[in-house]
Amino acid sequence: MVKACGVKDVDQRAVVKHIAAFLKKSGKVKIPEWADLVKLGVAKELAPMDPDWYFVRTASIARRLYVRSPAGIGAFRKVYGQSINRGTRPSHFKQASGSVIRKALQTLEAIKWVEKHPDGGRILSKQGRKDLDRIASQMPEITSD
Repeated sequence: MVKACGVKDVDQRAVVKHIAAFLKKSGKVKIPEWADLVKLGVAKELAPMDPDWYFVRTASIARRLYVRSPAGIGAFRKVYGQSINRGTRPSHFKQASGSVIRKALQTLEAIKWVEKHPDGGRILSKQGRKDLDRIASQMPEITSD
């Protein structure tokens, strides 16, 4: 008996890695030319160390839209934001870079995984939901006995 398996049924970190690997392998997602120079927010001190960070962020946004949509750029800025270290002064929350999130959403729109919602924000398309479920169902089973 084959058990139906979706994105919500598997480990979330693992599914984001598998979606990122799929996006990289498919060749449809191009990394922007500024990807090696950009910080992911004002609270960050350095650019990302992982050379495939763009695929991971795009996959993470696709997964978040699968779980909770519609969502816009402002909502994602809050999700990926963090506290900024201000030395001896108290830390404060700062939102993530909107440009990176906007480009990732535009990338997902270009491959027909995301579409604009009439009331604002973005939602996952039927094609995107089907592809994410297929990727999740192809993940190797992890048994913890």
